[in-house]
Amino acid sequence: MPVAVTWDHVHLRSPDPEATAAWLRDILGGEIVHAPGRIDVNLGGARIFIAPLEGDSAVNPPPPHPHQGLDHFGLTVKDIDAVAAEIKAKGVTFTREPTTIRPGVRICFIRGPEGISIELLERDKKYT
Repeated sequence: MPVAVTWDHVHLRSPDPEATAAWLRDILGGEIVHAPGRIDVNLGGARIFIAPLEGDSAVNPPPPHPHQGLDHFGLTVKDIDAVAAEIKAKGVTFTREPTTIRPGVRICFIRGPEGISIELLERDKKYT
């Protein structure tokens, strides 16, 4: 019998967890949840845990793109062009403007806190 899994969370590290959480709230509509010793964001049905950097612990900067390992996470939106215009007006950096990559799929990529790459996508037959 195959192993059955469901998504629980994505865990980020940030020098400023409050600012990272606020960005996810203000740009992508996440809900901030404070818990003892950490801050979480409920975003699109998933949880994002945001951990602070501990003391003087050495950490590596975000790697340049492209790199091995986790490349990005993707979020589904409705009316991608309107969403893109709205968040662009908020100063969000786009690393790929909205484009139809194949019939029925339109995407864009934005740069999130700590250099995180986030894909926004819409699946709709209207995109040809």
